[in-house]
Amino acid sequence: MPDEGSNTGPNRGSSIFAIHLNKDAKLFAKKYRTEISASTSSVLSTFVAFPLDFAKSRMQSYDSTFTSTVRDAYKAEGLRAFWRGVLPPMISVTVVRTISFSLYQRAKYAADKSITKLTGKSPLALANAPNSYPNLYTLSCFGSAGAVAGAFITTISCPFELTKLNEQLAGKMLREANLAKEAALKAGKPPPPPPAVDLHKTGSLHTARRLINERGISGLYSGYRLHLLRDTIGTAIYFMTYESAKQLLANARGREPTSPYAVVVAGGLCGIVSWACIYPVDVAKTLYQKALLTAGAEKVVRPPIQFFAFGSYRAGLGVSVLRSCVVNMIFFSNFEMMKKRINVLDVDKDDE
Repeated sequence: MPDEGSNTGPNRGSSIFAIHLNKDAKLFAKKYRTEISASTSSVLSTFVAFPLDFAKSRMQSYDSTFTSTVRDAYKAEGLRAFWRGVLPPMISVTVVRTISFSLYQRAKYAADKSITKLTGKSPLALANAPNSYPNLYTLSCFGSAGAVAGAFITTISCPFELTKLNEQLAGKMLREANLAKEAALKAGKPPPPPPAVDLHKTGSLHTARRLINERGISGLYSGYRLHLLRDTIGTAIYFMTYESAKQLLANARGREPTSPYAVVVAGGLCGIVSWACIYPVDVAKTLYQKALLTAGAEKVVRPPIQFFAFGSYRAGLGVSVLRSCVVNMIFFSNFEMMKKRINVLDVDKDDE
């Protein structure tokens, strides 16, 4: 389980800390091991995989291929374009993941307690038992805990994701508006009306202020319902897949629950499965939020979600799956490693 760690030796792994920690620091690290591990892993994985997130947003919005998207962005906006808007998600993802994992741990134990009371079987005991396999009890425990965590964190992450999307799309939208104006002038036609918003002015704070001015505080939560649906379903599938895959690859084979092989494969797999399942919701969310970002105070019709229609799996699915796989392989590998290192810290009289 994400909160489990095995002590493989009294001093093994302590070299991760460049300085000697005193007793209070070690106690703090042990108490908040989930939060420390989640936050550091989030910063690393988000930064490394952000160019794939940038490509995904543009591919969804403009129905383009990965190669043409990357070539177009690099040629017109330079290498920095691929990390434009990276700061808000680095902050938000770190905060969201840290809170999400803390909530997940608490919700998981609460679900385990309820299921045990109702059925007499403990999902966590079953999941941690040697040579055990996923079953209805474990899937229900992990899935419900994931859904609770996903639903809660949407309130925090929605404004950050909305401003990030604006940063990722602003450069392309500005170029399109200028090209349309130039084409009209060459053809001797009146230029098209300018966009409802000034695309020259970007930046997360500017976008946030503009949305509040145009739509009130609710402007920061444009597309919230789609975001809530995506994160509730996606996070439930995410944790259910991770825990179950790790159980199959580790416990069921008599291996250590946090063996590197099991963690890397389970991390990559949970990213692939969750994104493949909720991708149509994410496409609808991106298109809706893009329209809201450029409509000013005008009303925008929310697009329908079509799970089995070809258009629902438009350009960007492959990149989304690849990005999620890379992010979660990096995240969970570092997450479990950090927790192991913290778990084996010795707290003795020499630290006082």
